[in-house]
Amino acid sequence: MNRVVHFEIHADDPGRARSFYEELFGWRFDRFGPMDYWLIYTGPPEQRGINGGLHKRLNADEGAAVSGYVCTVDVKDLGATVKQVVKLGGQCMVSRKAIPEVGWFSYCKDTEGNIFGLIQNDKKAI
Repeated sequence: MNRVVHFEIHADDPGRARSFYEELFGWRFDRFGPMDYWLIYTGPPEQRGINGGLHKRLNADEGAAVSGYVCTVDVKDLGATVKQVVKLGGQCMVSRKAIPEVGWFSYCKDTEGNIFGLIQNDKKAI
C-alpha cells in the first residue's frame, strides 16, 4: 500500500509530449479507447517500475490547469540525459545535486512545462 502505481502527464500538445518522451526514454504510447488518452509503457512488464498515462491538460482554458506530482526517472548517465532533454526542447531546472549515498539528481522541464526528476544511482555520491 501507499506506493505510486501510475502517473499522468498533462500536456498542452500531447503529440509533442509523446515525441519528447519517446525520443528521450524510448517509452511506448498506446491510445486508450475513444478519448484523447494514451497509456505509457516505461519498460517491459518483468522490470520493476510503473506505467502511466498522457492526456490533454485539464482546465487550461479556465485558468486553473491541473498540476501534478513530480515523478523521477532512473537513468544510466545523468549528464547525457540532461543534455538530451535540452536537445529535445526541454529545460534543466535544477542542476546535478547529490543525495548522499544514493545518487545524483536533477529536475527538468518537458516541452509542456511539466517538471520531472532524473536520478543516477551512485552509492558514492556525497
